[in-house]
Amino acid sequence: MGAKVDIDAFVIRHAARWNRLDRLARQHKLTVAEVDELLELHQATATDLSLVRTALPDTELIGRLSATLALSRSALTAPRKFKWSSITSFFSTKLPAALYRYRYWWVTVAVLSLLVSFVLAWWLIKHPEARTALLPSSDIQQLTQPGGSFETYYKSAPAQDFAAQVWTNNFWLALGTLFSGPLLGLPVFYMLWENTMNLSLNAAYMISAGRGDVFFTLILPHGMLELTSLFVAAGVGLKLGWTMIDPGPRTRLAALEQEGRIASVVGIGMICTLLCTGIIEAFVTPSNLPPAIRIGIGALAELAFLLYVFVIGRQAYLRGETGDLDSIDQVDALPVVG
Repeated sequence: MGAKVDIDAFVIRHAARWNRLDRLARQHKLTVAEVDELLELHQATATDLSLVRTALPDTELIGRLSATLALSRSALTAPRKFKWSSITSFFSTKLPAALYRYRYWWVTVAVLSLLVSFVLAWWLIKHPEARTALLPSSDIQQLTQPGGSFETYYKSAPAQDFAAQVWTNNFWLALGTLFSGPLLGLPVFYMLWENTMNLSLNAAYMISAGRGDVFFTLILPHGMLELTSLFVAAGVGLKLGWTMIDPGPRTRLAALEQEGRIASVVGIGMICTLLCTGIIEAFVTPSNLPPAIRIGIGALAELAFLLYVFVIGRQAYLRGETGDLDSIDQVDALPVVG
């Protein structure tokens, strides 16, 4: 008899929101506010059902709540029509906000990586015996001489094929770096060191051969945005790794899920920026345009990216956007009973 009284009191206390959930789930059109309310009521009712099943077993009430939740879940997960506004919202709000959110990670990675590259290149320039220990003299000459492998690399294939090859290689490298972060960031450090060594060695050999102008003319047009994209991927990857160590107030799984979703947004952005750098590397870097024009094109691409992050991204972030999925899109990942 006591259990019956408890169930009756429970129904009286919560029936209004169950009825409201049922009405919303049956509506054909919902406003944004009503969708948010539907999701909130769905989650609360799922909790109610869990409590009923464990503490107040009542077959009739369990059946009623299960049916209501099935209806609301169907409304929440129903296929939605494609809208171009979703694409524009992604690039104008979610992506720049996500990039801005991770700014401290990837800016730190960029500064430290470039500093190490500079120091290593300077040391190699000052120590010719180290350069010859790393590469035979014949290989150094083949790399640095006019028409050598450093220059001809950018014309090693037709421009459109070269662009596709470079883009594919770079975005797989960036995505691999980004999503290997949960392995405590170890693969990220390997990628950064390999990239730093490659940049430093080429700089040291070309500058030591008196061809520093050729090195910077060929590296800077595409290299500014390309390196920035890889630094972003590395920074976000390290953030994922740190989340495994320190998830903050969230559970480790919930933290990794959220950061992983936002990292995916950044990954899509890096595919786009690396497409841009692939086009520049194939069509601008080896072109006959004056060096100032080629470097200027690369500088404009880099400046556009930084403005995108620190102006548009900052504004979106201050409005509360993080780059994560909207609540309605996260419903399947939430613990739902029934």
